[in-house]
Amino acid sequence: MQATFNKYILQFKRPSGTSRGVMTEKETWFLILRENGKTGIGECGLLRGLSYDDVLDYSDKLQWVCDHIHLGKEALWEALRSYPSIQFGIEQAFLSLQSKNPYILFPGRFTDSQKAIPINGLIWMGDPDFMKEQIDEKLAHGFSCVKLKIGAIDFDREMELIRYIRNRYTPEVMEIRVDANGGFDSSDALYKLNQLSEFKLHSIEQPIKTKQYDSMAELCKNTPFPIALDEELIGVLHFDDKENLLLKIRPQYIILKPSLVGGIKGCEEWIALAEKYGIGWWITSALESNIGLNAIAQWTFTLENDMPQGLGTGALYTNNIASPLVVQNGHLWYDSTLDWDTSFLE
Repeated sequence: MQATFNKYILQFKRPSGTSRGVMTEKETWFLILRENGKTGIGECGLLRGLSYDDVLDYSDKLQWVCDHIHLGKEALWEALRSYPSIQFGIEQAFLSLQSKNPYILFPGRFTDSQKAIPINGLIWMGDPDFMKEQIDEKLAHGFSCVKLKIGAIDFDREMELIRYIRNRYTPEVMEIRVDANGGFDSSDALYKLNQLSEFKLHSIEQPIKTKQYDSMAELCKNTPFPIALDEELIGVLHFDDKENLLLKIRPQYIILKPSLVGGIKGCEEWIALAEKYGIGWWITSALESNIGLNAIAQWTFTLENDMPQGLGTGALYTNNIASPLVVQNGHLWYDSTLDWDTSFLE
């Protein structure tokens, strides 16, 4: 078996803002396996400034993987607990190599274009006019769930934007999720949650920064609407530590991004614990190209979670890998009549 890797820079169609700053491009890495005339492709979706494995020797570690690919998927996954995005890339690459079609990792009704996955429409941070423009676009395209990034502009203006949606659509018609990306201060987070509660929101992701365990536990205990942990899960690598975190904070939901928490196996550990303790969960992509998004979507479909998932990021880039993934009426479809662009492999 031969293993190689290459870097790929994804270019945003327009600058995309979070409380951690504005992004114009996103670095990713493809791991490619070749054996007996077959090819396997995996994406190592590194997020600089957020991924636990955002380290200087990242490419060196990918070279190590290529040099030790003979160890196999399971041994490599265990050896790379500190590199969750590479763990996921390895899982994808081996699944792809073993499949009849390297892009069909979990064949079924999704890849046969028979069923779709409900997704939320993502509203990026920006000035109010830009955010309102995005909101109107998502509503016009049939989304019944939108997720707003908040915590970067003036809170009162963010409240106005949420009110803009809620005045037009009841909670029964439009589910609203908000993601603070740790943007609230722990001293006034509960006050802000109480203000937001008038809009009957589905949930808020990561209201305060990570590792404020007592403060987050207190928020989850007293919140007027559900809190979902997101960044809090990053870097929690071992099963016992995952269990201890959930027991300490007791969130209402956790949000699982395979590239950030150790791929499929890492997510499955979190899901097992969440279901043990009555905690809800859903899956979200982490700005991967369509290669990684495809793997996440196919795997997510097998989980039979009917909640809208966070898988609507495929249209963000000018140079994404052309694929059969399409968004229609608030759902992600795999259109089997469309082909993959394989030129990135050359």
